[in-house]
Amino acid sequence: MKHDVVSREVWLEARQALMAKERAHMRANDQLNAERRALPWVKVEKHYEFEGPDGKVTLSDLFDGRSQLFVKHYMMGPGQEHHCVGCAFEVDHLQGTLVHLQNHDVSYVAIARAPIDEIEAMRRRMGWQFPFVSSYRSDFNYDFNVSFTPEQVATKTAFYNFRETDPGLEDLSGDSVFYKDEHGDIFHTYSVFGRGCEIFLGIYPFLDVMPNGRAEHGPHHSLGDWVRPHDMYGRQGTVEPTGRYHPEACACSAHKR
Repeated sequence: MKHDVVSREVWLEARQALMAKERAHMRANDQLNAERRALPWVKVEKHYEFEGPDGKVTLSDLFDGRSQLFVKHYMMGPGQEHHCVGCAFEVDHLQGTLVHLQNHDVSYVAIARAPIDEIEAMRRRMGWQFPFVSSYRSDFNYDFNVSFTPEQVATKTAFYNFRETDPGLEDLSGDSVFYKDEHGDIFHTYSVFGRGCEIFLGIYPFLDVMPNGRAEHGPHHSLGDWVRPHDMYGRQGTVEPTGRYHPEACACSAHKR
């Protein structure tokens, strides 16, 4: 890697100039976060039930005695064989963080449309300890615009990331936030999709200060160029443009010519 090499004094001058920009960026980000929290809310009028490993739970139950709920919309439909590397990567960040969220009035749950037995098989394999429930018999994923009917996929008319688009798949990913007040009323306060979810990927601030940066120079120019399910590193394999991981010996229809 070629790069300017200078004296400590010249480096310090450049670093101080950059620090001024970093401080301005931080202040701008503080303002952006305040505007996120100031968004108007939508009251959740519909009753939602999910399947958990111990039976049925409601959206209200998922708050687990807290007033704030973070929902990871996990991209996993019924019968899906292949991991979404981005979703798996995001929830891996919960290790060590979950206890701090829970002790700061925030509950966390991942929700996928796959049946609970399929979710539990993956959760056990990956060693994940956070709550993970199924919306298989619920409208939840459809109402919050992360799952789509076969007709919407065929006609390329799904509403995702706040616009009408071709989803490409019946299930996509995102993150949503809910608040429950003292009367038990629930409100939807925030959602984000696509690259907007990067704010929950704690590894990126580390990579962004490294000399090689994110080094996402492959075919996807995103985390799909290098991220793998954490038990698949060193095993080759490929990632679809959709973000689904295929092991090296995979013989599914995606590889048939």
